[in-house]
Amino acid sequence: MATLVDSTYGTDRAGLVCAYAFTPGAPGHPIDGDDAKQWVSKRDAAGSTFLWLHFGLSNAASERWLRQHLMLPNAFYESLRENPSTRVEAVDDALVAVVHDLKFYVGEIGADATVTLCVDERMMVSARTTPLRAIDRLRAAVKAGARFDSPVGLLAHLLRDQSDVLVEIVRSATTEVDAIEDRMLGNVLSKARARLGLIRRQVVRVQRLLAPEPAALFRLLNRPPIWLREDALVDLRRSAEELSTAVADSTAVVERVRILQDELSAQLEEATSRTLFILTVLTAIVAPFEFISQLFGMGVGGVPFRDNPYGFAIVLFLILTVIGLGAVLVRRLMGRS
Repeated sequence: MATLVDSTYGTDRAGLVCAYAFTPGAPGHPIDGDDAKQWVSKRDAAGSTFLWLHFGLSNAASERWLRQHLMLPNAFYESLRENPSTRVEAVDDALVAVVHDLKFYVGEIGADATVTLCVDERMMVSARTTPLRAIDRLRAAVKAGARFDSPVGLLAHLLRDQSDVLVEIVRSATTEVDAIEDRMLGNVLSKARARLGLIRRQVVRVQRLLAPEPAALFRLLNRPPIWLREDALVDLRRSAEELSTAVADSTAVVERVRILQDELSAQLEEATSRTLFILTVLTAIVAPFEFISQLFGMGVGGVPFRDNPYGFAIVLFLILTVIGLGAVLVRRLMGRS
C-alpha cells in the first residue's frame, strides 16, 4: 500500500519555516500561520507590533499564502521565480532585497543560494529554497532573545550575519594559507599548489556573490525612502560598512594566495631547471663512454690494452675517475647556483 509523503519540507501548512512577533525593544515570540493571518487581517490596529515571516519555497503553499494574504510588490514575486542579481531597492513603500547566502548543510564554500526579502514599516518577509547560514544565524539570535526596534533592524542584523559568515570563511582560509606558507618556507611543497588553487576559487566565488551588496546598500542610503527612520539608516549604514570590510578582507586573502601561487610556481620552475641541468651534465659526462665502449667493442686489431691482462681494470679506473671528477664539478656548480 502506498504511503503519503509529507511535502512540507520543514515548514507548516502555510509554508512558514518560522514566524515571530515583536514589540520595539522586547524579544520576539513565535507565532504560527493562523496567528500571522489574524495579524495581517487587522494590521492597521496592531499597534506597534511588527512581524518576521520566513517562508520555505520548497513548499508550494508558500507563494499561494503570500499572494492570498499579503499585498507585496510585484518585484518581490518576480524575484522568487528567477535567479536575479544582488539588489536592495525601494519599491513603493517597501524595501525589496535579493541577497546571496551560503547553504547551511553544504561544506563546500562556494555552495550558494539566494534569499528574497521584503521589508516595510510593520513586517519583514523572507523566502528561500534551502536552509541558509546567515538566515539561520538571525533565527538563532531571535530565539536567544535579541531585541529589535523595527523590521529594518532585522534586515540590518541579517546583513551583519552575512558579513560574519564571510569573516569566518576568510579566517579559515587565512589559517590554511598560513600553514601552507610555513610548509613552503620549509620546502615541503607536496599538495600545496592544488590546495591554494582550491582556496582561491572558493574565496573568489563567495567574494563575487557578496561584493555587490555594500554598493547596493550605499546607493539606497544615498536616497532612502521617506519612511525610514534615522536610527534605521544608521543601522543599515553600519551593516553595509561591516560587509564592505569583510569583502575587503577577502580581497586581501585572494591577493595573498595569488602571491603564494606565483612563489610556488617559481620554486617549482627552479627545481625543474636544476634537475634538467644535472641530467644534462650527467649526459655530457656519460656520452663519451658510450662512444668508447662501442669503439672498444669493434674487435679489430689495434684496440688499446687488448693483450694487456690489466686492460679492463685500467679502462674501468679511467671511467670511474672521469665520472668522479664530473660529479665534483656538478656539485660545485649546484653550490654556486
